[in-house]
Amino acid sequence: MNGEGYQVKSSGNASDNRPESAVTTSRDEPAAGERDMPESIPNSALLERVLERANLQRALKQVRSNQGAPGIDGMTVDELPDYLRHHWREIRAQLVAGTYRPQPARRVEIPKPDGRKRFLGIPTVLDRFIQHAIAQVVQAQWEPHFHPWSYGFRPQRSAHQAVRQSQADIREGYRWVVDLDLEAFFDRVNHDRLVARLKRHVPDCVLLRLVNRYLKAGVRVGNRTEATTRGVPQGGPLSPVLANVVLDELDWELTRRGPLCR
Repeated sequence: MNGEGYQVKSSGNASDNRPESAVTTSRDEPAAGERDMPESIPNSALLERVLERANLQRALKQVRSNQGAPGIDGMTVDELPDYLRHHWREIRAQLVAGTYRPQPARRVEIPKPDGRKRFLGIPTVLDRFIQHAIAQVVQAQWEPHFHPWSYGFRPQRSAHQAVRQSQADIREGYRWVVDLDLEAFFDRVNHDRLVARLKRHVPDCVLLRLVNRYLKAGVRVGNRTEATTRGVPQGGPLSPVLANVVLDELDWELTRRGPLCR
């Protein structure tokens, strides 16, 4: 255990030069005449929650469970605990001060059946660890406000539950099902709009700045780094919950027009 209350249980060898029906009323959507204001939470309180020992332990457990390939620095998952043991105090200080800079993600191309390619961004294992810690807090803040019939990338929810909800709608007499896909959704998310919406339930300017830095950390393609001015890179732990923050607005709008199950 180090001086910051962070504990790791295994060791590795990281190199020293390693530095990403009825319309339902939403609890998120303000009623007419109400001011759309975020909850009153002290500034940086959520970042403190991100850096709590229990939250960090959960994040490390997730990274080690998921395994995955190294990012641009070559550090493996097995090397991460020892690296944190030696460098976490400095990294934590940077996170608190708002000076931490994520590294670019490593570009990986996945072939699609139609011949096209899906692009993934693989963060370094250190950035995956930090992203998991952030995502766990963001998820907890937003979960009570997500649409109740939204089942994608949410804890304790599955596609099987979505099927059961659809079956219930059919029994109530609904017959039309719309199968649609938002083409290149992850590649086209507007960063400013995402961060503004995220702020509704994550009113912590230091944490929001860190999330924005992950969005704009760039991607390493071969020997060059490309800027990321829009989109949410697939491959990082933050991507699913940030995607749901964006799609939540669509969920509630579609519900105003009829039953929804996503």
